[in-house]
Amino acid sequence: MTRRISWTLLAVLVLAQICYPLTTGATRAGLTVATVVLGWLLSVGHALLSRGPRVAAALVAVATGGGFAIEAIGVATGVPFGSYDYSGELGPKLAGVPLIIPLAWTWMAWPAWLAAVRLTGGRTVTADGSGPTVGRWVGRIALATVGLAAWDLFLDPQMVAEGYWVWRDATPALPGLAGIPVSNYLGWLLFAVLMMSALRPLAGPAAEHTDRRDHPMLALYLWTYFSSILAHAVFLDLPASALWGAAGMAVTAVPLAVTLLRARRGGDPGREAHQPHRPGVDATR
Repeated sequence: MTRRISWTLLAVLVLAQICYPLTTGATRAGLTVATVVLGWLLSVGHALLSRGPRVAAALVAVATGGGFAIEAIGVATGVPFGSYDYSGELGPKLAGVPLIIPLAWTWMAWPAWLAAVRLTGGRTVTADGSGPTVGRWVGRIALATVGLAAWDLFLDPQMVAEGYWVWRDATPALPGLAGIPVSNYLGWLLFAVLMMSALRPLAGPAAEHTDRRDHPMLALYLWTYFSSILAHAVFLDLPASALWGAAGMAVTAVPLAVTLLRARRGGDPGREAHQPHRPGVDATR
């Protein structure tokens, strides 16, 4: 049931994103809002159905609540992203922040976390069985942080090109990405590392493993990566962000794709079969 619902929501999300380059103006803005809402429902719904209310509540608290807080601070003070303003095209605002913006943080935070867990081997314990090793924990946080923050190398150029937000001072900027200051990407890295560091303690041990129920979320991450490269390079006339985003998200996306391909071909036998599950939950659903 978990996978069926997740795959269905993912299919609707993919369809909406395919339609994005085919629309303009208010229709495109409305589709953007709908896509973000779908992404939020997909990630939070998956966390709830696959791992229960504690994990879902932790995700919402850290990513949605934290995302709104950091955006409100950013709009009011210019810290940590730089000085910027949102247009009125993305729906209602609170404290100067469109309500869908923190939903976007949540949408991609969960698949980025699961991708990092998958790449770092799921649950890992020390010799005395006390918990994750420090090296594995640091690597997981780093991968999840980069996996989320690098998405903005696609997102910000696309949204700025549409006029959904604008920077008051866009210097210095990355080559080819005029209109967006480097401070924005550093701000994403800062908040992403705080978010990922807080997620596991709040979510509990259920967030330390992956299994077959997570395939839709890993597919979402890879779809976001490869479809964004194609869209920016071909349909949105944003070749520089296609290159920057391809390089940034590759840190997580490429190893994830290789790992999943090897598992599918039998090079990683039984990996998911040995992951712990909640009592009474069939991980193949």
